[in-house]
Amino acid sequence: MTVTETAEAEAAPAVTETVVGTVTAEPEETEEAGPATSVSGEGEYLVGEDVKAGTYKSAGPSGDFGCYWARLKDASGEFDAIIANNNLSGPGRVTLNKGEYFQTKMCQEWTRVG
Repeated sequence: MTVTETAEAEAAPAVTETVVGTVTAEPEETEEAGPATSVSGEGEYLVGEDVKAGTYKSAGPSGDFGCYWARLKDASGEFDAIIANNNLSGPGRVTLNKGEYFQTKMCQEWTRVG
């Protein structure tokens, strides 16, 4: 009598395949920054470049001495550059037109409302 043994075959090792490639992400569309719609209560801004044209409001003075604002035809610092100005002791509004300069001193933040 002949006895035959059958050997179990070893399983073949698993093959791992790595794919190397380049993925190009599409940039998200963003809006350009453009002029601000709110400004500090201290400074001089070119309307249409630094600050967007429109109507702005402020809660008024940032301290005890009042709030001054001026619309200016240029940044010369000359008295005749003033289009309109005011000293506020409380809340106020001003409408700014493109191409003008807006000067503000000792005021709380100005925020565009229209």
